[in-house]
Amino acid sequence: MLWKKTGKRAVKTSDLTAFIDEGSEIEGKYTFSGTVMLNGKFRGEIASTDTLIIGEKGIVHAAIQAGVVLISGQLVGNLVATERVELRGSARVFGDVEAPVVVVEEGVLFEGHCRMTQAHRVAESAAPSGAFPTPPRDLSVVTLKR
Repeated sequence: MLWKKTGKRAVKTSDLTAFIDEGSEIEGKYTFSGTVMLNGKFRGEIASTDTLIIGEKGIVHAAIQAGVVLISGQLVGNLVATERVELRGSARVFGDVEAPVVVVEEGVLFEGHCRMTQAHRVAESAAPSGAFPTPPRDLSVVTLKR
């Protein structure tokens, strides 16, 4: 078979479980399940195993832990995703990003460090039984001169 179906589908606005519009300002800790679109202002902490979408009008000052994070707005804070992060065209991110898959489109402003982690289920299935263990990588940060 030429085309492989991954099981992931594009997020539609009809699939949203919550929508925080640009007239809203929220402060505190926000936990959710499902898909949340944030176009308002948020300050605090966000935790989920599902999908967070920060829209073009979204301004977020928070530490984020989620499964999938799609950003078109502004994020100030660190972000850890268990599946993937997409920084889309108009995104402005000031903080560190950590995920197995990180996509950065042209036009994104990103100031911080990016760490590509290994997805747990991929790592377990990719290694054949009896294979040599991989040596630990040096994960220290190297500063690049401009």
